[in-house]
Amino acid sequence: MKPDCLILRLGELTLKGRNRKRFEKSVLTQIRKVLGSFPDLRYIPEYGRVYVELGGAAYEETSVALQRVFGLASFSPAYHAPLELEAIQEMALRMMQGLPKQPTTFKVTVRRVNKAFPHDSQRMNYLVGGYVLQACPGLQVDVHNPEVELRVELREEKALLYAEVIEGAGGFPLGTSGRALLMLSGGIDSPVAGWLAMRKGLEIEAIHFHSYPYTSERAKDKVIELARQLSAYSDSIKLHLVPFTNVQTSIHQAYQDNLLVTLIRRAMYRIAEQVAEREGLGALVTGESLGQVASQTLPSLNVIGRVVTLPLLQPLIMMDKQDIIRIAESIGTFPISILPYEDCCSLFLPPSPSTNPNLRMVEKIENSMSFFTSPN
Repeated sequence: MKPDCLILRLGELTLKGRNRKRFEKSVLTQIRKVLGSFPDLRYIPEYGRVYVELGGAAYEETSVALQRVFGLASFSPAYHAPLELEAIQEMALRMMQGLPKQPTTFKVTVRRVNKAFPHDSQRMNYLVGGYVLQACPGLQVDVHNPEVELRVELREEKALLYAEVIEGAGGFPLGTSGRALLMLSGGIDSPVAGWLAMRKGLEIEAIHFHSYPYTSERAKDKVIELARQLSAYSDSIKLHLVPFTNVQTSIHQAYQDNLLVTLIRRAMYRIAEQVAEREGLGALVTGESLGQVASQTLPSLNVIGRVVTLPLLQPLIMMDKQDIIRIAESIGTFPISILPYEDCCSLFLPPSPSTNPNLRMVEKIENSMSFFTSPN
């Protein structure tokens, strides 16, 4: 038995205040886009919900697509039944008997939207639940902690029944929090940072620094593939590929001691800020996780971040590596990130990079390098 309808629930936070209509419109637009390959769908938006009549479309495929919609709290596959007691009872029984694993306890929860229906919600709970119980030996009612909760909505023209609630991507609708530039490396962390930024409603562009011929074309291709994977959660992601060889080698020729990583990171931040301002983007998003490497100690983050004036958003800053990996696996970036192609951040690493850089010392070194005033 295949579902003929989907019930989509929008995130509660998106429904508060004056932004509700804008947020709902944004979520519905994204829903229509990810389901654009299914032309026969019918959308019925209501307060905090969207009902999607499948029109024969495969539920499994639409379900996968909906996991890419930010601002969608949850959704349920549902079944229509005529607005008649016997038809509702029969559909309820078919649903219970068609479950992959037969439960030992259940409950029925009826919501009577159509007040003209002859039985109220409490009566319908009894009538539907009793019918199922009679036909399913060994099944019991548990109103507090049931294995399955069978829900029935008595709507204006039809009844709608469902028993499964699938968690959505959550967050805020894409683009409702502004636009930002993601500093995208070829590693595990920065794609996850970009996904979390989009989940909070940011529309992102990405910037990647490559140092050919010190890094291969495959390293650049890996980042392009990461951007493509992230773009599954948005309309598209504009990727700025910045040749960084001259800047990186110039810094290395002028300075080769333990502050080299700090100097290179600050140069990247400078360029990223220029690109962000040119593109009208309001923040930089980076993949730092506190204490993970030398450039991500608190003193290093302070000295590196001081070089820009745009807000620095660091979604992973307090996350453990295993938590980051779990997200990377779930969004499909992990197998790409672990491909063995090094990015420019791995070049010219000093034996003992500083974990406690001094801002004045770093600025003094930079002032001795003329190209820092205009990194291009």
